Amino acid sequence: MELREARPDDVAAIARLHAESWRTAYRGIYRDAYLDGDVFEDRMKVWTERFAAPAENQFLLLATEGDDLLGFACSYGAHDERWGTLVDNLHVRPGLHRRGIGRRLLAASAAWSRERYPDAPLHLWVLEKNTNARAFYERLGGQPHEAVTSEPPGGGSIVGWRYVWPSLDPLLDRTNR
Repeated sequence: MELREARPDDVAAIARLHAESWRTAYRGIYRDAYLDGDVFEDRMKVWTERFAAPAENQFLLLATEGDDLLGFACSYGAHDERWGTLVDNLHVRPGLHRRGIGRRLLAASAAWSRERYPDAPLHLWVLEKNTNARAFYERLGGQPHEAVTSEPPGGGSIVGWRYVWPSLDPLLDRTNR
């Protein structure tokens, strides 16, 4: 497996994996009508826009094996004055979980953040009902801090938890494991 920064020609693969991940992980959390609909087109629009006008603090990292996209992480350095760098997306292809892909993506994102924004902690949002993801982040030292209710794409109501890493050391210590 190789980690590399994303390129504009990766947009379709990223959108496809993002849609596939949502359809699997968010089933029963997001409305089925939305997940069974145009999720790929929705994600394609988002990623096309992010590549067309990338934020200065955006870092998009891919985990690949040959031409296959295994996972990706998108972070925004020092996104929030209090909470620091935001890991906005971390997705691993369904069926490939528990192989260290997500751990390596998160550790590499933390290393990138520490290098460019040395004083910034790390945080992300995870859906309350996404118990597998919550357990994963907790195993890597993430601490649930606050819950917020919002409306997801497709409507309805969801609760998301902010997970924080006040220190990046627990993540960076796992980089080579």
